[in-house]
Amino acid sequence: MEKVEIIPTLDKKSIRQFMAFPYTLYRSDPYWVPPLWTTQRQLFETREHPFLAHAEMQCFLARRGNEAVGRIAAIIDRNFDQVHREHAGFFGFFESVDDPEVSAQLLDTAWEWVRQRGARFIRGPMNPSTNYECGMLVEGFDSSPVIMMSYNPRYYPELFHKAGFRAEKDLYAYYLSREIVSAERATRVGQRALEAHGIQIRSLRMKDFESEVERVWEVYNSAWSRNWGFVPMTREECFWLARELKPIAEPDLVLMAETSGELVGLLLAVPDINQALKHTRRRFLPTLLFNVIYHRRHIRTIRVVLLGVLEKYRATGITAALYTEIIRRGIQRGYQDCEMSWILDDNVMMIRSLESLGGQRYKTYRIYQRD
Repeated sequence: MEKVEIIPTLDKKSIRQFMAFPYTLYRSDPYWVPPLWTTQRQLFETREHPFLAHAEMQCFLARRGNEAVGRIAAIIDRNFDQVHREHAGFFGFFESVDDPEVSAQLLDTAWEWVRQRGARFIRGPMNPSTNYECGMLVEGFDSSPVIMMSYNPRYYPELFHKAGFRAEKDLYAYYLSREIVSAERATRVGQRALEAHGIQIRSLRMKDFESEVERVWEVYNSAWSRNWGFVPMTREECFWLARELKPIAEPDLVLMAETSGELVGLLLAVPDINQALKHTRRRFLPTLLFNVIYHRRHIRTIRVVLLGVLEKYRATGITAALYTEIIRRGIQRGYQDCEMSWILDDNVMMIRSLESLGGQRYKTYRIYQRD
């Protein structure tokens, strides 16, 4: 067997190989969903993604002869270190064949790259940070991921254990179906919380999209600031993400909680466009667009991407009201089920709220670390 070679992606050809490798690895996997090619190009090829304004990232490709057998990105996020002062390094976009030699060399290469830049440990997967996709799937392999959630083969956790990585943090995904929670019950629970504290919930105003995103950005960075692994999202990143989601967003599924005109909480849910993207195994753009447009009408799932409430309002019941209102609206709009993700494993209040509504934990994602 030929020796494994790890090479940095320094030219257009190797970058394209890096981006294309998952299409080979998952070609027989019925649950894998291909990424949005435009987003991948902005990160790896054109490097126009706003994340790279405050981060360094080097991609590596594993080869045996002329065949790609794995990939990884090594990441230094300056914004993370400004907040946490931990001298952290990260890795992301990891993919590998089922071979401990390949995975170990990829992870060692990423560690050496971040160590040379002052990192004391390496943590991941982060694709490329907690503001985007992150975590390795360790439970719940029997269904496709929803929008902006990761997916990987069952053998990945074992590869990481063999490479000396330990579990650092678990992230949960909860499932709710319309059979579990009725619209009537959701309405009653939410209305009591709103009336008791003078809070109103409204939809996103698409005609004021820019100013709405500005307010969301401010609440996001405040509401999540104490969360494990939090990295402040720059204004440019927030607007980039908002523009990415705008074509699929439904204003009635973006909830803004206000009191006396102040935005104190928000919930963003989007249709699970992955149910359309999984039919786009080829990267040929006209075929991809046709498949997405055709299959989008069959989407029956939404994902709650984020929910946040300013700290001084968390005891008012806004969280419960937002959850129940999105359930009510989702049912009204004909959606059958909802994923709420991700939830930190130690976020007891959020977990209890979801379970009281009938939510079932059905997927677990894990962040690994090596010191």
